Amino acid sequence: MPRVFVQGVPAAHYPRHAPGAGRGAVRRITEVGEQVLHKPCRDVTEFGPDLAALVDDMFRTMYVAEGAGLAANQVGVDLRVFVYDCPDDDGVRHVGHVVNPVLDTPTNGRRLLDEGEGCLSVPGAVMAVPRPDRAVVRGQDKDGRPVVVEGTGYFARCLAHETDHTNGYVYLDRLSKRDKKDALRQMAALRDEVHARRAANAAAFGA
Repeated sequence: MPRVFVQGVPAAHYPRHAPGAGRGAVRRITEVGEQVLHKPCRDVTEFGPDLAALVDDMFRTMYVAEGAGLAANQVGVDLRVFVYDCPDDDGVRHVGHVVNPVLDTPTNGRRLLDEGEGCLSVPGAVMAVPRPDRAVVRGQDKDGRPVVVEGTGYFARCLAHETDHTNGYVYLDRLSKRDKKDALRQMAALRDEVHARRAANAAAFGA
């Protein structure tokens, strides 16, 4: 069985980090409450070097922040794009990016998994969020070519979470008021520690 899938296609091997991350720059990660995170993003209509550079920056920023996925509005860019480097429950690694994602989550016969979920824009907080155990995202790559990415388990959670971002939702929007307050308390307690770790990672990345 292949141990890594790149853009939804099995690959014989893949480096530790997506190659574009080496070209990218670390960007500031937006946090819950900032307007760009709470409104639907714009469709990408122009494919070219600017979009490719954004994807590279997003990969580098995601790795520095120790994330499994990152959407463009999490670096302050109002576009429907996300990147990911995420394992599924079988330990298979999935790496890629999706432009203009549309989530297709079959409901018949699928289980809801109520497991812990975090977000780089809610630093330090982890809460249980119900998500389907399988997800399919359809979209394009940075060159405008169609892509279809399918995931199960934790990777399905990642695909749903990142597509939510492009639609203007953070995972807190799926919580009860009580749980949302709990998550924000966690963030207040741990935010400085998370930021310090990210700063150290940024200094060491690529070294």
